[in-house]
Amino acid sequence: MRDISQSATEPAPEAGAVPDGPMIVARGLRKSYGSLEAVRGIDVSVERGESFGFLGPNGAGKSSAMRMIGAVSPVGGGELRVLGMDPATHGPQIRARLGVCPQLDTLDMEISVRENLTVYGRYFGLSRAECAERADELLSFVQLTEKANGRVEELSGGMKRRLSIARSLINSPDVLLLDEPTTGLDPQARHLVWERLFRLKQRGVTLVLTTHYMDEAEQLCDRLVVMDKGVIVAEGSPTDLIQTYSTREVTELRLGVGEHDEIAAQVKDLAERIEVLPDRVLLYTDDGEQAAVAVNERGLRPASVLVRRSTLEDVFLRLTGRTLID
Repeated sequence: MRDISQSATEPAPEAGAVPDGPMIVARGLRKSYGSLEAVRGIDVSVERGESFGFLGPNGAGKSSAMRMIGAVSPVGGGELRVLGMDPATHGPQIRARLGVCPQLDTLDMEISVRENLTVYGRYFGLSRAECAERADELLSFVQLTEKANGRVEELSGGMKRRLSIARSLINSPDVLLLDEPTTGLDPQARHLVWERLFRLKQRGVTLVLTTHYMDEAEQLCDRLVVMDKGVIVAEGSPTDLIQTYSTREVTELRLGVGEHDEIAAQVKDLAERIEVLPDRVLLYTDDGEQAAVAVNERGLRPASVLVRRSTLEDVFLRLTGRTLID
């Protein structure tokens, strides 16, 4: 990794300048809250135009890392450069060039959907004409043009999330930070948000997101780190991580209460690896159908059998011994 040291007195890059190297570089990044060490010395590098993810359960340290990257929480230790600048000395300059979509919507319920964009744009020094033009473009982009003059409180959860994303883009940011962008949304709303974020990715916008949804990470991320208890336990593309840490397929056996350990002992030779969870037994193999047939031939009758491809959930289970939603 390149040298990221920078003098505290060194001037910030010119407005609009994009660093030649990575957009974000962290070395040994740490963050503590009293005796709780939330981020425990992580190394991260995000390239221009990349969609990068922090994957892990609640409490893994993802949001703490994002707050430091967003220059709203001081670095507890290690080094961090965002857009070539040190958040400790150039926080305002960094924040002016970031788009931030927080985990919880912070929309103004007292004004219209469109005004949520135009008023926010003024905080970045945009003229009223610029705010109006960008608001119209962004409302079209997130498919909310018909709701422009309505009140925010009248929007569904998915619409509010799309409006939050639109607002985070009002300053044409160099990097867009998204903290759990679809938490609490129903499947249809989640897919609409994913589609909008995928379009941003196609346009070359650098995305950095946190999530505990493995399907979201697989859909949106070019590369990601898997975090657990404040440390990075794996890094790579979703495909590379699955190939490295799991098998091609998984056979899930759902059984009655108290039967899991007994059944697992009877089928352990049918897979490369066995995981016993409270509600099912997982057989990791490159041929899930063959494993399912073998289970049946042994006279075992699970309540249900499912053969599926491996996912990032299986990677996390392999690395930490627990699922992402534990």
